Amino acid sequence: MQKIALLYDASQAVLSTFDLDEVLEQILSIVRDYFRVTNSAVLMLNPSTGEFFVRTSIGRPQKEDHISIPVGKGIIGSAAELKRPVYAPDVSQDSRYIAGFPATRSEVAIPLMVRDEVVGVLDIQSEKLDAFDSETLDLLTLFSTQASIALENARLYTLEQRRTKQLEAINAIARQTTAVLNLDELLTKVCDLVLEKFAVDHVVVSLLDEDDHLSVRAHKGKLTPILPQGAALPAGTGMGMRSLELGKTVVENDVRSLRRYLASFVETRSEMCVPLIFFGEKLGVLMLESATPGNFTAEDVPPLESVADICAGAIKNAHYFEQAQQLAYRDGLTGIYNRRYFEMQIASEIERASRYDGRLAIIMIDIDNFKRLNDEFGHLLGDEVLRQVSTAFGQQLRKVDVVCRYGGEEFAILVPQTSGSNALEVAEKLRRVVAAYRFPGVPVKVTISAGVAEYPSNGNTRDELVAAADAALYASKEGGRNRVSPASAARKTTA
Repeated sequence: MQKIALLYDASQAVLSTFDLDEVLEQILSIVRDYFRVTNSAVLMLNPSTGEFFVRTSIGRPQKEDHISIPVGKGIIGSAAELKRPVYAPDVSQDSRYIAGFPATRSEVAIPLMVRDEVVGVLDIQSEKLDAFDSETLDLLTLFSTQASIALENARLYTLEQRRTKQLEAINAIARQTTAVLNLDELLTKVCDLVLEKFAVDHVVVSLLDEDDHLSVRAHKGKLTPILPQGAALPAGTGMGMRSLELGKTVVENDVRSLRRYLASFVETRSEMCVPLIFFGEKLGVLMLESATPGNFTAEDVPPLESVADICAGAIKNAHYFEQAQQLAYRDGLTGIYNRRYFEMQIASEIERASRYDGRLAIIMIDIDNFKRLNDEFGHLLGDEVLRQVSTAFGQQLRKVDVVCRYGGEEFAILVPQTSGSNALEVAEKLRRVVAAYRFPGVPVKVTISAGVAEYPSNGNTRDELVAAADAALYASKEGGRNRVSPASAARKTTA
């Protein structure tokens, strides 16, 4: 009766909670208190590697908790393979024994099974020879049956809790991303939400660029990046590109075993790549990184694919919004930016230059005698000259430079991170290019005049800088046209 009471109490204890960690602690506490054992552990099976790892233990050095034991190896692996308890009354005489603790003299391993499938092993070691009699082994085996039920209950409960949280996460991501139309802001929001709602260490959003390369557009997390944001992954390489080419999710739970694995982060051990596809159009990849081997399960795939579908739709909406914005900021005749965009960008560039103690130059340009050209040869030809001049400017400037049609035949160019003297060289180059160009159908020479102002030397505000550049442009006009003048020359002229 005492043994029956023991089993009843033990069963009630392990079945009293659905929390996996608490169940494991209860199992080992009962083994210690009821069976007078000081060295025990529960090892769980990693399905992706087919190896058992120590999930929790009592009376063992912490460093021993990192060992992995394959099925069929050692006392533990043999119990899992045979699906029955394995007892070594004298480990020195058992060829299956894998030495772990010098004091161990006997060991028993009991498989924890659910529906004939081994999910873990209860391992108990003793410093005494033949420490477990048949009655104790029978009791431990019966207790292990109850422990297995408790583990399965905890697993199902955890799975249900996880699914509930995943559904809540999907709903939250859908609500919060559909309202964001700025692409950079959207991608940052996606990284934050996925990192918050799912068990991952780092989130990356890579999008296809114009050359069909995956480019890192946003990432967030605690891992150490190898590739910087904005870096393009080599064509046809990496898990992300493989996922995109296949059009389906790719999961690797041990990236160290992959040949030619292209690592994005130093600590990555598991990676999931989910393609971002919107109505058949491939946009990019949602990449999820973990420093834990075997981090991703089959249950993780559907919710994260739902997240990827939501993100793909939001990214496409952001693209549409971006295109609409571009149309609003483009000059209809020349295709370059308009004055509205100039006003927005100059404020941004002044703020950046002020914050980082940088420089900024403005070039104001006017086509000489443009009214006379229009009057003599017609507006259609004048429009063509405006288009050709705009194209020439775009070909000669850097990507970071911003060329805008300021109004009529006047252009404004923002030259970030550039001194006034260097901007003068840029303006002079543009003047020479236009002067040397032969415009089709225009029998007269077309030239430009320019004025250059520099932040902060010629002004700290938008109005001061534009006024200084305008004054320099006026000085060029007064000086005979087809020339470039700095703001300092304008001050001398007005003086």
